[in-house]
Amino acid sequence: MAASSPRFPDIQTHWAKNFIEELAQRGIVHGFEDQTFRPNRAVTRAEFAALLQAAFPRTGGRQYVPFVDVPTHHWALKAIRWAYETGFLSGYPGRQFRPNESIPRVQALVSLVSGLGFSSLGQVPLATLYQDSAQIPKWAMGAIAAASEAGIVVNYPSLQQLKPLQAATRAEVAAFIYQCLVSLEQAPAIASDYIVRWIQTVIVGHQREFRGVWVASVWNVDFPSKQGLSSEQQQAELIAILDQMQAMNLNALILQVRPEGDALYASQFEPWSHWLTGTQGKAPGYDPLEFAIAQCHQRNIELHAWFNPYRASASQRTVNVFPHIAVTNPEVVYPWGNQRWMDPGAKIVQDRAYNVIIDVLRRYDVDGIHLDDYFYPYPIAGKTFPDDKTYQAYRASGGTLSLADWRRENVNQLIQRLATRIRAEKPHVKFGISPFGIYRPGQPEQIRGLDAYDQLYADSLKWLQQGWVDYLAPQLYWRIDPPAQSYPVLLKWWADNNPKQRHLYPGNNLAQLDGRGWELTEIERQVDITRSLNSQRVLGNIFFSMNAFIENRQGIRDRFKITTYRAPALAPVVPWLKATPPPLPQRVQVQNGRLTWKPASSAIRSWTLYRQDGEQWTLLRVLPATITAVTVGTGIYAICSVNRLSQESTGVVVSA
Repeated sequence: MAASSPRFPDIQTHWAKNFIEELAQRGIVHGFEDQTFRPNRAVTRAEFAALLQAAFPRTGGRQYVPFVDVPTHHWALKAIRWAYETGFLSGYPGRQFRPNESIPRVQALVSLVSGLGFSSLGQVPLATLYQDSAQIPKWAMGAIAAASEAGIVVNYPSLQQLKPLQAATRAEVAAFIYQCLVSLEQAPAIASDYIVRWIQTVIVGHQREFRGVWVASVWNVDFPSKQGLSSEQQQAELIAILDQMQAMNLNALILQVRPEGDALYASQFEPWSHWLTGTQGKAPGYDPLEFAIAQCHQRNIELHAWFNPYRASASQRTVNVFPHIAVTNPEVVYPWGNQRWMDPGAKIVQDRAYNVIIDVLRRYDVDGIHLDDYFYPYPIAGKTFPDDKTYQAYRASGGTLSLADWRRENVNQLIQRLATRIRAEKPHVKFGISPFGIYRPGQPEQIRGLDAYDQLYADSLKWLQQGWVDYLAPQLYWRIDPPAQSYPVLLKWWADNNPKQRHLYPGNNLAQLDGRGWELTEIERQVDITRSLNSQRVLGNIFFSMNAFIENRQGIRDRFKITTYRAPALAPVVPWLKATPPPLPQRVQVQNGRLTWKPASSAIRSWTLYRQDGEQWTLLRVLPATITAVTVGTGIYAICSVNRLSQESTGVVVSA
């Protein structure tokens, strides 16, 4: 903006002061010898031509034929000739230019639209915008519509008074020209109550779907592919994973960041994971979580940080180092088969899990917090989990719950505590859990299998029905047809027992596509079954795991690109999570097949681009926030802003 010190004393309280001072700084407008600007003085056609030439230097393509009333010695001859050659101005019958005649506002606006190539969709309601629209000549209707869409019309003192036949003043012309520079992205926008703003909008949308994949770090299942890779190699693997996800139109990465009381990020509470470098506590040379978040958001992929709350190590051969809980508090870490397991009833374990997760929530721009099915460990025949001392201490302090109920309550307290803090700390972050897919045998009646309620002490139905989670992803790792663990029967049971209408994203087992187990059609049918329950808030799938896509087992990556997820989709909106609705894209325009726009807020996560196909709007692309220009073919398009919760603005319509 221009400095606030007076340049022209007669504009300091004028409505057009900022427009005039900006153009004066650029050398486009000048004052008179007495240092005044005379903002309310009418502009002649010759003066207007000179202003145009100063503001929009370019070469023309139209052959100039001299005007009879513009002699060769006229002070504005060069400007008038230039304005004619570039298509800004034409003459009157008889080869007259009338250089000393005041230019009406309508002619000034038509001239700018013609010379700069602004176009209109032809749907601007001029009669609604301007109370005096009847005064607009028919030949100027299209240009005034284009000027209104481009935001170059400035009306003072009333926005609804165009005054088309009134002589344009020096102040008005300055405002018109400056707004053209803004539209051409050659000048910053100026706040003014007198700029006419009209854009055509449309409510658009598409079928939302959560399309997630688990990326496991334990045992180097998915990432990194092996221990000891350099930071550059690890980053390249992550980029390859995310590029493949983007190519398949997946939109959520569930990244395991705490596989066994360790960290795939810089943590004050726990050591670096040995799955990164081969040595627990050894830094990998970068922050994998931070890197993954940035790369995900560049590709419009949500990142949900996945934590194992109680597993201390996947192998007893792992050498733990400070500050791993097995080193700081070995009394609450127990051998369990080939693993080590934390005691969920110990306060230090509860607090450690809680503090670790909330630390990530606070410091990282994650989209979700995710827990899996590992609570109390899966049973081992003939063994009892050795938490008797912890339980007896609970009883001695006055506790009355049975052992089983106490264990469940330990887990419930962590879940509720996390849910409460996540909502208070960052209410836009989703909280999800992926429990074992069978709640209890006999629910529903035909189901047989492990009792997660009584053996893992996971009351996942309670978490769903209390609304502690934003989504539940029951791991339905079984076929469709066998009745004892039937995918559709189990999924329908979960959907029927969801009174708070939380989202359900069932987990699907791609490990079975190993050449010995399932055919790919099984997975495709499961996705179809999921989609058939959309009305019951079953809104997507999460696949275990990325390795099947990396290896393209049975051509699954190719099939997903071509059929299953051939069209892009945003993740479903979570309506009980509150966020400010995204503002409309600004300065949307098409020139020479290039659609451009600007963000109205730094809070934009992405953009959605739609094309009108008959009576329908088709989502073409989901674009990252950093992209604000695309090449388009002939057609009618709508561009929407999208916030971090996948809420879309209405679409701004443009014609190409």
